[in-house]
Amino acid sequence: MNALVLRAKRVAVIAAAHADEVDRQARFPAEAVAALKAERLLGIQIPMQFGGESAGLSQIAEVCFTLSQACSAAAMVFAMHQIKVASLVSHGLDSDWHCSLMEQVAREQLLFASATTEGGIGGDLRNSLCAVETVGDVFHFSKDATVISYGAHADVILATGRRHPDAASSDQVLVALMRGQMSLERTSTWDTLGMRGTCSDGFKLEARDVPVAQILPKPFAEIAAQSMLASSHLLWSSVWFGIASYALDRARAYVQGEARRRPGQVPPGALRLAEAANELQAMKGTVVAGLQLFERAQGDADELGSIGFAVMLNNVKTTISAKSVDIVQRALGIVGLSGYKNGTPFSLGRPLRDVMSAPLMINNDRILSNTANLLLVQKGGGQLLSA
Repeated sequence: MNALVLRAKRVAVIAAAHADEVDRQARFPAEAVAALKAERLLGIQIPMQFGGESAGLSQIAEVCFTLSQACSAAAMVFAMHQIKVASLVSHGLDSDWHCSLMEQVAREQLLFASATTEGGIGGDLRNSLCAVETVGDVFHFSKDATVISYGAHADVILATGRRHPDAASSDQVLVALMRGQMSLERTSTWDTLGMRGTCSDGFKLEARDVPVAQILPKPFAEIAAQSMLASSHLLWSSVWFGIASYALDRARAYVQGEARRRPGQVPPGALRLAEAANELQAMKGTVVAGLQLFERAQGDADELGSIGFAVMLNNVKTTISAKSVDIVQRALGIVGLSGYKNGTPFSLGRPLRDVMSAPLMINNDRILSNTANLLLVQKGGGQLLSA
């Protein structure tokens, strides 16, 4: 077991101890995030020259998987943080200010959040109504952010907006806003079925007199295509795979217990367990293949921005989000009432509620519609194992 996984497992022990309370009270998983900072896991993606560990996406996905078996909300907070750090690392190397921010992330273990959704456009992150208003060497920014996951607890928020007030809605930039540079006025609260600890409240975000150096130099269209899309779909999928794996582990323990109580008899749920284990293995193969394809494409902007690559990533997200829900439901069917009840060794209520968010985080229908449009213009051909 590598050192990174050992550090993640130590955090997972702390996250698991508070997971039920985090869910019940819909509160931020503060203890788990404090443990992530203590283990210096928030800065692992930062390049070594800036004080980080240059961790690749597969290593980060392994941490997501480990955490998600303890507390889904803590794992999702970690995943969303790393998705935003990926944008900084991939597209901030040409900016002195953003390189300095990377050093600060590694040194202080800053927590990143995202403000890409907006009133009037819903979950369409590739369009903005708000705009950056530049005055000399500073800018002002105001956004009706309908969702900022754990925004009240973040040290840095990366927010999208139009390049200037006259720009098209799709001509966007990504700005880095530090905690002391912005105000957040809560406009809605996060009272949901599951993933309650992500605290994804809505806010009116205001920032004034922010140095223009804090705008990432690359257009957001490039950032989304070359890093954000891949890291989102692959790290979210790693969290959902972990939730499904946890549920199936409980189902396995239940069936094994039934077998010990009735030696010589195959428990009724054993066949269902075998079917679900087969689905879980296929799910793992999909996530691992996606991670390998992404890491092989690093540095190749044409491949990362290609139609085929976008289709592959979309398919990973829709496949894993659907399979994870199916596997947790299968596990509940195997365990029966012991899984339906809270407070038993086989309780599956919280994992089931959490995983139900998977098809809704960028709704699968929206992604499938996007894939359909891409397929209309994609050329045929390709190799068996290529994106």
